[in-house]
Amino acid sequence: MSEIKDLLKRIRELEIKTKGLVDGMMAGGYKSKIRGRGIEFSEVREYVLGDDVRHIDWNVTARTNKLHVKEFVEERDLRVYVIFDYSASNEFGFMKSKKSIGHEVAASIIFSAMKNNDNVGLGIFTDKLENFIPARKGRKHSLSLLRTLLAYKPKSMQTDIESSLLQLHHILGQQSVVFIISDYISPNFLRPLKFLKNRHDVILINLSDIRESELPDIGYAMLEDIESGEQLMVNTSDESFRNAFTKNSLENHEKIKNDITKLKVEMVNVSEQVPFDTALRQFFNQRTRR
Repeated sequence: MSEIKDLLKRIRELEIKTKGLVDGMMAGGYKSKIRGRGIEFSEVREYVLGDDVRHIDWNVTARTNKLHVKEFVEERDLRVYVIFDYSASNEFGFMKSKKSIGHEVAASIIFSAMKNNDNVGLGIFTDKLENFIPARKGRKHSLSLLRTLLAYKPKSMQTDIESSLLQLHHILGQQSVVFIISDYISPNFLRPLKFLKNRHDVILINLSDIRESELPDIGYAMLEDIESGEQLMVNTSDESFRNAFTKNSLENHEKIKNDITKLKVEMVNVSEQVPFDTALRQFFNQRTRR
């Protein structure tokens, strides 16, 4: 019972904390690429004079020996998905865990979709897509998504973004806005990301922490990969080691950034040093002006 009370309290805190962002620049900002331009297939019917000949369905026409055309309707209901990386690396954080920051970002997106009366869904992944909830409308559904996200116990500690995004690509049907919240430590995810962005509006939320790129001078310390359990003793008082550590981290981040830019996918960087509301407000403010 206390766990449920704590969960409900956390949801309420997130709703209060994200209200300003949801009511401000973010509300509607994610719609700029999709809203109003999409159409979806509705049915096949017999051709009537004046129909666009480009919509003739030649397969049905051949079977029935009568001209048939495909009919389309405008996509009126926007679908928004929050895809959350629940692998162990997101438990890391100097002041606050990356997972906690990610929860705040996810809550902002979910509440914003709810405010705009859009359909919103959820995906949770580690080394595979562990949970997927199709997009629906309404406050009850939105709060259910948040309860699922906050209380989720992952089945794996590992990360495999490539495998997870491939699964997501096969599951998602109609064009959607897809927010992928992760620290993007897992490599080799560009191929499925390309598949996704060819149909959907994909926005990457990159969670990072200062201690992943800067080590404090505290003498000998044990570094541990939280996902694999591998440990390494290092001397943080060695300035050349600290510099090399920072250089390697920044180069890796820059490579990912360049690869994503080539795919024309947008990324928002969020950390304890770059508050999530500031980063998202700036991002969506720029989007609505394009």
